[in-house]
Amino acid sequence: MKQPLRVTGSSLLLLLSGCMVGPKYVKPDVPAAPSFKEAAPAPQPGDGWKIANPSDQTARGNWWEIFGDPQLNALEEQVDASNQTLKIAEANFRQARAAIRFNRAAEAPTIGVSPSISSVRDSAHQPYFPASQANNGVGDFNLPADLSWEIDLWGRIRRSVTAAREQAQASAADMAAVQLSLHSELAIDYFELRSADAQKKLLDDTVKAYTEALHLTENRFEGGAAPKSDVEQARTQLEQTRVLDSDVSILRAQYEHAIAILIGKPPALFTLPPLPLNANSPSIPTIPTGLPSELLERRPDIAAAERRMASANEQIGIAQAAYYPTLILSALAGFQGTSALNWLNWPSRLWAVGPTLSETLFDAGRRRATKESALAGYDATVASYRQTALTAFQEVEDNLSALRILNTEARQQHNATSAAEDTLHLFQNRYEGGVDTYLQVVTAQTTALNNERNDIDIRRRELEASVLLIKATGGSWTTSKLPPL
Repeated sequence: MKQPLRVTGSSLLLLLSGCMVGPKYVKPDVPAAPSFKEAAPAPQPGDGWKIANPSDQTARGNWWEIFGDPQLNALEEQVDASNQTLKIAEANFRQARAAIRFNRAAEAPTIGVSPSISSVRDSAHQPYFPASQANNGVGDFNLPADLSWEIDLWGRIRRSVTAAREQAQASAADMAAVQLSLHSELAIDYFELRSADAQKKLLDDTVKAYTEALHLTENRFEGGAAPKSDVEQARTQLEQTRVLDSDVSILRAQYEHAIAILIGKPPALFTLPPLPLNANSPSIPTIPTGLPSELLERRPDIAAAERRMASANEQIGIAQAAYYPTLILSALAGFQGTSALNWLNWPSRLWAVGPTLSETLFDAGRRRATKESALAGYDATVASYRQTALTAFQEVEDNLSALRILNTEARQQHNATSAAEDTLHLFQNRYEGGVDTYLQVVTAQTTALNNERNDIDIRRRELEASVLLIKATGGSWTTSKLPPL
């Protein structure tokens, strides 16, 4: 007797657990090289690069701290708590997480209750109604409770839960990608602002120098040692530099406003004091990139694409399950009486229970089209995943090459700037000695100023390329930070 009961229990358990139809998810391969082609530049003493210690080899936690700029650190700390774009991404994640609970609810029975009290009088003139049985009305008191439970025979419900879970993980990765992007954007805007401060200081100093040069030419003109054209050339050079000096203030204001928005403040309530960028501060850190295969675990956008690919695979199984019968277990129990006095008496009880098996015999290709759509959607997510990974490889290579070339370019520009300044001093001395015309001085001034501005601009580009390389390698994020859900 025990053996049949054991077999019956096992059969019921197997029936309730069901099986899974559809393909099992396997992560596709991504075309990746064994290593990156571009190499990070080797730091040279005195070029403003930071020699990394072993503890610096990975950008852990707050990656922006490796630049060693307290003002940047203070600004970055405000992004997570105040940025509205990040709050949108966080709300989207909470919404996706709620979808898991919604789909998981289908694994349990649905129980409802619908009590009612009604009074009905049948018409004596109803068709085929015996007139002898006409009545003056009856009252019904109903208190039913119904249960409906779809048995997940083919894994449709389980796959729906899994798909929702994977979509929530993709949403979490999206939030991490937004967070990384916002922190990177803030760092870039900050370095742009500091570069504008450096340009402003350089142009302010240049305006002072050109003002002194104008006074010199005016004195020489009044003394008869220089023509009027020298004075006008000096004045033109001064006014043109003042225009540049004023124009830099526009960019500076725009970057300050952008930083205010990133930290969730109105631009009118935010002011950042000037802090010119110089040759060695902030330092440019060495940034390890690891292997291309490791990048697949460190980029949140790649992780989001992979999770959506896994979710699309579940949709194939859901579409496949539609070809098989659906088994629903239904039950009804309650009380029904003709008055409030006999409503809840034991003889007034009612109940009904039984399974319902349904199968679609013909749907004119609807299920086939749904499955083909799911297959196409999966193929699209696979291509999107691979393209996202390839783009990530490109971004790392781009910024590695930019840093390497800019490192060389910075040294070349330092030499060019030094030569231009020496040339300017030479022509100034020759002009004061009456050997050369003032046109030579103006040309040397323009050349020296352009080279000094290029010095600042290259430094800015190095810092921004460092930020973009950190962003391209995923900052401090890894797939281990995805919520298990």
